[in-house]
Amino acid sequence: MSTALSAEAIASALQDLPGWAYDPGPPALVLEVKAPTFPEGIEWVRRVAEYAESVGHHPDIDIRWRTVTFRCSTHSDGAVTDKDVTLAAEINRRAPG
Repeated sequence: MSTALSAEAIASALQDLPGWAYDPGPPALVLEVKAPTFPEGIEWVRRVAEYAESVGHHPDIDIRWRTVTFRCSTHSDGAVTDKDVTLAAEINRRAPG
């Protein structure tokens, strides 16, 4: 189990996560972005999937043509934890372009 982050810790983490927002219910860090093209969005998801599988922590992903939405939450804790902040940063690092 991980430790749930406080509202202050989440706000602080979001300062270093461009484009991300906090959704309080159910708790998650959320990023919604339009990829330049549909194939680039799918490739981004593939890169994120490889990383997520390697660390055993997976985002919820929704793909709607070029719009890709990532939700990072530690489901077993019902909260946002350090694992989610790390995952969000890695998602940004793997973004197209």
